[in-house]
Amino acid sequence: MRHIAVIDIGKTNAKLLAVDLASGAETVVAKRPNAVLSGGLYPHYDIDGLWAFLMDALRQLAAVQAVDAISITTHGAAAVLVDAHGGLALPALDYEHDGPEAVAEGYNVLRADFAQTGSPRLPAGQNLGAQLYWQAQAFPEAFATVRHVLTYPQYWAFRLSGVAVSEVTSLGCHSDLWVPFEAGFSGLVDRMGWRDLFPTVRPAATVLGAILPEVALATGLPAQTRMISGLHDSNASLVPYLGLEGPRAVVSTGTWMIAMALGAAQGPLDGERDLLVNVNALGAAVPTARFMGGREFDTLTEGRAGVPDAAEVEAVLRRGVMVMPSLHPETGPFPGLAFGWLGQPATEGERVAAASFYAALMGAECLALIGAKGPVHVEGPFGGNTAFVRMLATATGRAVIAAGQGAGTGLGAALLAGPLEAARAATAAVMPETGALWLGYAAAWRVEVARRWQAR
Repeated sequence: MRHIAVIDIGKTNAKLLAVDLASGAETVVAKRPNAVLSGGLYPHYDIDGLWAFLMDALRQLAAVQAVDAISITTHGAAAVLVDAHGGLALPALDYEHDGPEAVAEGYNVLRADFAQTGSPRLPAGQNLGAQLYWQAQAFPEAFATVRHVLTYPQYWAFRLSGVAVSEVTSLGCHSDLWVPFEAGFSGLVDRMGWRDLFPTVRPAATVLGAILPEVALATGLPAQTRMISGLHDSNASLVPYLGLEGPRAVVSTGTWMIAMALGAAQGPLDGERDLLVNVNALGAAVPTARFMGGREFDTLTEGRAGVPDAAEVEAVLRRGVMVMPSLHPETGPFPGLAFGWLGQPATEGERVAAASFYAALMGAECLALIGAKGPVHVEGPFGGNTAFVRMLATATGRAVIAAGQGAGTGLGAALLAGPLEAARAATAAVMPETGALWLGYAAAWRVEVARRWQAR
């Protein structure tokens, strides 16, 4: 299999990518905002709109090139409840909706401990188990019609192939539903009587068969186009690095910044600081930290992220213009700390530089908390941000290798179909800065954050 269509549904945008495994080249075929609909029972994902978008995008792709297989990657903390006829038993709940908080007290009694699942207790619906519990309590008649609980990538695979499966990277994404170290469902699933609702667990790279005839007819794709189960998006970014020798870290960036440590010493993680245990595409446990880096960066830069020039970068370093965590204090390594500026940027470029340094310093904290070692690989939008990469290298004291803005989830999902025929293009490592301005800035930020953290 060489020509892979990748469905990539992030929290902010949905895309169809064409990936050529001969070279690793990715092409964006189509893109649209991933809107949340506010009507109905509760805020929910626009399943019908996304389906129409995907059918149109696949039709565009089929008209211009061969497609051997379709793979899928999506954001986590999402599942679709499917009835016996394959329709929606309930709308696909947006994980940012606070409905599950209404039954949090009862849910907290039932959920498994962090030490068992590596899944911290998160707000709103960020624990998939909390979503299911709330839906079962709030809408018992509709929930009683559920035939399958399908994690988000596997729902779209089901729509395209008719085959229902479960998959570990999504089940193991702070869901409370999976025990990473035992590769099995948690006690919560049995206590709630949900085990039969989850189809057979299959690896992310499983070929489910060919696409449905009606999909082939609607899109013009060959009837023999193969359907791959797919995986959680942060874990898609990890796929190119699985099997490489030596410890290393991968920072997957987008709406969320997800830091994952491969080959790290397995020490205890602090579930109160947005740390968790992910499960990679091979089923292995991966220490992970996260914060809403992309969303915070966009807010700080007011969506106008130009490239700061050298003078603006130096001005921010000299004047100590800094961002203090956090714009989203319910997430990240410093929960509860109040956002603020130390000093003020004088230009748009200075604002971008300061926001970039903030994201990098928060990323460095995430990496330290999970015991990451070795080089740091940056995937996604922050990979094209030079100020971010330089500060991340300085703050971690390690080489940082930026894969580039377009790399990450799409290629990782495509690699489920098979290896690259050519080696991935090498990117020069960015080494830590040694000048007093850079080192002093990182140290001063850490001192001030530590003071605020101790005083909370």
